Amino acid sequence: MDLFLGVDVGSVTTKLVLIDKSKNILASCYLRTSGDPIHALKDGLRYIKRRFPEGGIVRGVGTTGSARHLAGVVVGADIVKNEITAHAVAAITRVPEVRTVFEIGGQDSKLIVIRDGIVEDFAMNTVCAAGTGSFLEHQAVRLNVPIERFGELALQARQGVRIAGRCTVFAESDMIHKQQLGFGKAEIIKGLCEALVRNFINNLATGKTIEDPIVFQGGVAANQGIVKAFVDFFRGEKKIIVPPEHGVMGAWGAAILAMEYVGEHSAFQGFEVVERHFESRSFTCEDCPNSCEIVTLAEDNEIKALWGSRCGKWSPVTVKKKMEEVEEKKPAFESGERSCPLSGCRMHD
Repeated sequence: MDLFLGVDVGSVTTKLVLIDKSKNILASCYLRTSGDPIHALKDGLRYIKRRFPEGGIVRGVGTTGSARHLAGVVVGADIVKNEITAHAVAAITRVPEVRTVFEIGGQDSKLIVIRDGIVEDFAMNTVCAAGTGSFLEHQAVRLNVPIERFGELALQARQGVRIAGRCTVFAESDMIHKQQLGFGKAEIIKGLCEALVRNFINNLATGKTIEDPIVFQGGVAANQGIVKAFVDFFRGEKKIIVPPEHGVMGAWGAAILAMEYVGEHSAFQGFEVVERHFESRSFTCEDCPNSCEIVTLAEDNEIKALWGSRCGKWSPVTVKKKMEEVEEKKPAFESGERSCPLSGCRMHD
């Protein structure tokens, strides 16, 4: 059985999906990244391995998400794609006639305009948490309400409370003010859902024609309060579809892309990768005004890959050579003078 693995590693959650040649999802998982993408990825691989069909062979692996390059090196990806492409492919697979995709995750939110099965335009919000899942989770903690109950309580409210949602700081102070005025939790939660929807539309949909059907995906799509707020915003005039796989659409899209890309041999490292030790490090190159932030991935102190170099100066070989030079020069700086390991700049204690 030919199988294909999709991996979506974000700052908040990590998703893995295993599909067959018919694009059917055979196994999937949705995990917290918890600041350690490598650990989360290994946990996800263990989960998929326990549900791996007998006789199955992984013929292709695709990665996406903010940590797609890191995940691609660890797991052995055949194709690495951005989130826009992965989410669009999954949405088109589930709803071929889709015209617009709303995706709200923990870190960012996306709006994708699709025409005739092709991405025509898109917008992303990556600079403010006010339009993302982390905004709702933070407010859930303040209200002492489990995030899983947000949608249920929002639907119970008779009316929403107008809350400023363009900034998390203003939203929080506005929410506290409304509590002091005596509004109930259900009304405030409904107001928060409506504020997030307004923020999404104002930030991402300006200048764009929103046509339906709209596919709403991402972890926040599980919140019925948000879904209802979108329906109300469009006055029920637009069809909004929440696919059953809404939480893992990025990983599903990555798996589909891997299937379409597959060559003779996959770069998949096997499930044994969970027993190997990886470590990611970073440094800033100060050799030119670009000040590139270079991220390296090492296995047992051997640099396997790096990214972030705009000029291409840095490679695993050059970084290793630089580190060896630093090790050789260490005794010269024991008097109190130190040097940046990679840029060579002198520093003093």
